[in-house]
Amino acid sequence: MRIVVASDHAGFPLKQEIARRLTEAGHEVTDLGATSEERTDYPPFAAAAARAVVAGEGEVGVLCCGSGIGVAISANKVPGARAATARTEWDGEFARRHNHANLLCLGGRVTAADYAWVIVEAFLAASEEGGRHAERVAQITALEAGAVDAIG
Repeated sequence: MRIVVASDHAGFPLKQEIARRLTEAGHEVTDLGATSEERTDYPPFAAAAARAVVAGEGEVGVLCCGSGIGVAISANKVPGARAATARTEWDGEFARRHNHANLLCLGGRVTAADYAWVIVEAFLAASEEGGRHAERVAQITALEAGAVDAIG
């Protein structure tokens, strides 16, 4: 699988560990930064990764910052991005299954690397479910397109 990764300084160590494990698992990894633990801002990195995933340069992305929240908020400003912060394996799985998340967001300051890897594996193993879940994702897409009311 082609996977885009990105982080800010706070998520850098976790991103590096996840990228290493993804590569060892046979995935093609594109790292869009940051390149060190030197202070940097997360919005540009999250947006770049979200744009790359939406453009098809990666099938999914994994973003890391201190909490996983800032990169999720930033990535979700890119139309077509569906970024979800995950703290548990269940979050990672169901973000993909029910919400068709294409970017997984993790917190380097709140999630240990070994458990973060469990979350990543659950996210990658999950398949997007159709039915009512696809209908809800279509409503999200309508909201992105400027629909005032995505229901009905």
